[in-house]
Amino acid sequence: MSGPERLAVVLPGQGSQFVGMGRELAEAYPFARECYERADEVLGVPLSRIAWVGPADILTQTQNAQPAILLHSYVAWSLLPPELRERTVVAAGHSLGEFTAYLIAGALSLEDALRVVRRRGELMWEAGQENPGSMAAIIGLAAEVVEELCAAVDGTVVPANYNSPGQIVISGEIPAVAAACEEAKARGAKRALPLPVSGAFHSPLMERARAGLEEALESVEVLDPGFPIIANAVAEPVEDAARARELLIAQLTSPVRWIESVRRMQEYQPQAWVEPGPGAVLTGLARRIDKSISVRSVGDPAGLEFAVEGLRNG
Repeated sequence: MSGPERLAVVLPGQGSQFVGMGRELAEAYPFARECYERADEVLGVPLSRIAWVGPADILTQTQNAQPAILLHSYVAWSLLPPELRERTVVAAGHSLGEFTAYLIAGALSLEDALRVVRRRGELMWEAGQENPGSMAAIIGLAAEVVEELCAAVDGTVVPANYNSPGQIVISGEIPAVAAACEEAKARGAKRALPLPVSGAFHSPLMERARAGLEEALESVEVLDPGFPIIANAVAEPVEDAARARELLIAQLTSPVRWIESVRRMQEYQPQAWVEPGPGAVLTGLARRIDKSISVRSVGDPAGLEFAVEGLRNG
């Protein structure tokens, strides 16, 4: 058997989208085009046109970005040769990407995954309208310091994404996030960068979306994943359907523990890593978590060919 025998997969989340994503794969591979046609039919919206042509403000809408990213990742993953995919020992996805992880692990069908994440996007947008919030990236402070300053300001603001050492995203009420950013600067943060989002994701302000997501997940079949999925909320492996449902719901209001998740993935001793889908955000985060991790991004035909060659040749 050539190439690595143990493969780890990381799946990107919202923010990785860009106009044109997935188009080259659909032009090069009939399977990819068929997947986009199926998605358009299942969702009743022209997702392929939104992803390939935009405009950007429509693609960025939560209810569009989430299924578009999931679909791109699924297509890119599926185009990897079966003998490589079969070597997967662990996977994890960042926020939305956790749903994609269950999809590629066979726990969800493509049609059900598309419907659920489309609904998740709608629910998160609605929660943001009812309880307006914001998010900001704090660069250059330890996680403990960010936790302390969030607790010290008035209002609701919490760590939402533990992305990499020195990069923590906070989320909450708009005045509280602004105050936390000022406090972060006062404590020596290199940057406190507001993020263009429609709500306070992974914070208590998303509680309104819980019941709707529970209903959406109850309406679809969830199977045990074919390999362990490291869950965002607890950074622990999930291998059964009931636990998957529970933690996908908990994820709405819990932080994405990405640093811990990547380190937990390392315990499976993968010999290679891939990031199927748009962009290379998680590729960069992995290197900042551990410089020894080298992730191959797979988002277009050239990236696919490069990754396959590298994986087969070790």
